[in-house]
Amino acid sequence: MAKTLSRCSWASGDDAAMRDYHDNEWGVPLHDDTRLFEFLVLEGAQAGLSWSTVLNKREAYRRVFHGFDIARVARMSDTALEKLLLDPAIIRNRLKVYSARNNARAALKVIAEFGSLDAYFWGFVDGKPVRNRWRERGQVPARTELSDKLSKDLQKRGFNFVGSTILYAQMQATGMVNDHFVGCFRHRQV
Repeated sequence: MAKTLSRCSWASGDDAAMRDYHDNEWGVPLHDDTRLFEFLVLEGAQAGLSWSTVLNKREAYRRVFHGFDIARVARMSDTALEKLLLDPAIIRNRLKVYSARNNARAALKVIAEFGSLDAYFWGFVDGKPVRNRWRERGQVPARTELSDKLSKDLQKRGFNFVGSTILYAQMQATGMVNDHFVGCFRHRQV
């Protein structure tokens, strides 16, 4: 009889895409600027929605935002962004769509100052993940003092859709914070 893996409760249902995301991506330390920018855009797009909704639209986001090439997204015209608002494959919220370009432009400034988004983001955790030891969903905070600090700094630098809760989700997704539950098979792995 095959042993069933113990997962974080949010990924233990029937949604294969969520299980795959949990098992292979979520919480794995990420140090690639393009992927960090991708999560910044996707976490912002999630605001008020479920991650499952965004995850199911991820490939469309990759297509319309040029594989999350920061420089290309920064150069997108208003006409190009308006066209995206007609594409049902993405979340057609004007503020969220335009924030991708705004955040790409702000990201280019951060890269010019810090050398990379990686250096900027990971500088907030001294280059190593914060390792939590949560046992159940109710223990995991929606935001922390650290996500508050990162959010305020990003806002000061001109980013939008970077509230503290959004940033905490980004920190979890990109492995800056290990919030896999202690009983989850991924907790020790990441």
